Amino acid sequence: MRVFAACRKKRGLVSDVVDDLYTVDGERFVLSVHVQPRAGRSAVLGRHGRALRVRVAAPPVGDRANDAARALLAEEFEVAPAHVELVAGQRSRLKAFRIGGLSREDLDTRLRRAMRGADPTGGPRSRLRGR
Repeated sequence: MRVFAACRKKRGLVSDVVDDLYTVDGERFVLSVHVQPRAGRSAVLGRHGRALRVRVAAPPVGDRANDAARALLAEEFEVAPAHVELVAGQRSRLKAFRIGGLSREDLDTRLRRAMRGADPTGGPRSRLRGR
């Protein structure tokens, strides 16, 4: 029982560390993002290794999924969409977005808030759960 509680506590501490998800690029930050397109709804799901895991409802046709991910990040970090720029991973699920208009403390705070509010299940709750 103690081992389980220690693991849970350790996992909680790990989720508070967010500085491995981004790098500093001058006055901007480059955030690693793993994008799952064509989902039921757009949301932040948590971590995917050293990337922020998000899902977007848009399909990966043209730049629709990239634009949806950019809009979701702008909303999560409370910045204008013009401050969020896709810099790598145009055709990949693993992308890099440059985010400006924030201090490092603000980015850390908003990234932690997004991680705490994330939906770790990745989908809607089952109707059969609890039966």
